[in-house]
Amino acid sequence: MYRIVAALVAATSCVAIAQAQEKEPEVRQVSGSLLTLEDAVALAGGSAPAADVAAAEVEAASAARRVAGLRPNPALSVEVENFVGTGPYNGVNGADVTASVAIPIELGGKRQARIAVANAATHRAQIAQAIAQADIRLQVTELYVQASAADVRVAIAEDQFRIAGDTARAATIRVQAGRASPLEQERAEVARLTAEAEVDKARRLAAAARANLARRIGRQISGSLDIAILGGPGGSMMGPPRPISAAGTLALAAADADLATADAGVRLARSQRAPDLTVGPGVRRLEATNDVAAVFSVSLPLPLFNNGRAAVDQANAERRRADAQRRVTALDVEQQIGDAEVEAANAAAAARVASGPALSSAMEAARIARIGYREGKFGQLELLDAERTLTDMRSASIEALVSYQLAKARLERLTAPAPLEGN
Repeated sequence: MYRIVAALVAATSCVAIAQAQEKEPEVRQVSGSLLTLEDAVALAGGSAPAADVAAAEVEAASAARRVAGLRPNPALSVEVENFVGTGPYNGVNGADVTASVAIPIELGGKRQARIAVANAATHRAQIAQAIAQADIRLQVTELYVQASAADVRVAIAEDQFRIAGDTARAATIRVQAGRASPLEQERAEVARLTAEAEVDKARRLAAAARANLARRIGRQISGSLDIAILGGPGGSMMGPPRPISAAGTLALAAADADLATADAGVRLARSQRAPDLTVGPGVRRLEATNDVAAVFSVSLPLPLFNNGRAAVDQANAERRRADAQRRVTALDVEQQIGDAEVEAANAAAAARVASGPALSSAMEAARIARIGYREGKFGQLELLDAERTLTDMRSASIEALVSYQLAKARLERLTAPAPLEGN
């Protein structure tokens, strides 16, 4: 896989290509700091605002779960009667004092229903966090692939510039020896200047690609990138298509969590229809006899104006909406996975064609044309045509590899597994 990329960057001589292939382990060892894709993903995950948002949502949902499990607070009540009146009730000496505690008693399973809603919301927040992490990985992968490809394009452009310089010097020697017209020297100089401009362009694009990646991961990139990420497809893409299924994906898990939350919401709305009792045990001091007596009160709301039926209807409607959205999501995800698999398979086929025998033939043809031009066996037009074909094939090859890696990253994002509930 790495040999394809090494062949793109290597010099055009067959010996250089062979060395790049035979010494694969040494090629991947980059002196200095090497920033791998996994390093970039880890750095981005630690500095991305989206990751902070998702983590805060999980913390908020966990706190809401603790709140849902709390019971209602009792209320302390103090009543003073028979004071500041007339006759014997003038002033406060004849006041009766009653102290009681109002204790709410929830009925209908309200607390359990609240906890179920909070548990469903917590799981949904965990899925949202996994989605954010998967999105960050996809974004970083795309930027990393683009930056690595930009580095390869710089190496290719520099190689083409070196070859153009050699061709220009060979043309000068031929003209000075009287074996060619000055027109060949001018053509070679134009090709050299064009190649030099392409080097400058490739370097600027590479700097911009690295800057985009640096912004995403939150640090400057001073070392090298692992261009092995651009390796071509293996044999796995040649087999029959995998069964298309949305089961276990993040998108469907999010829809399932929304449906579970809606189910819990229906149970909560039904539990709210049961009226709650409030009991109030207390003690009363009677000023007239200086005696103390116990009091006990029971209150029960009368559901005359709001019996909770409308809230249940609303929760049922939300549950139907979530169920329909879940079915829509399943269809959409399966279609997206199918499209992504086709895109990845097509990109893999294009990468194999562009980076296989066609590229090798173009490199060999250019090598022969250079030797023949230096020895006077080929004309300059044949050499320029061979060089142009090689440049086109190199560009097509790197673009095909980039397209394949991006398509594969998008497919991996679509099929990323969802976290298990409770993890």
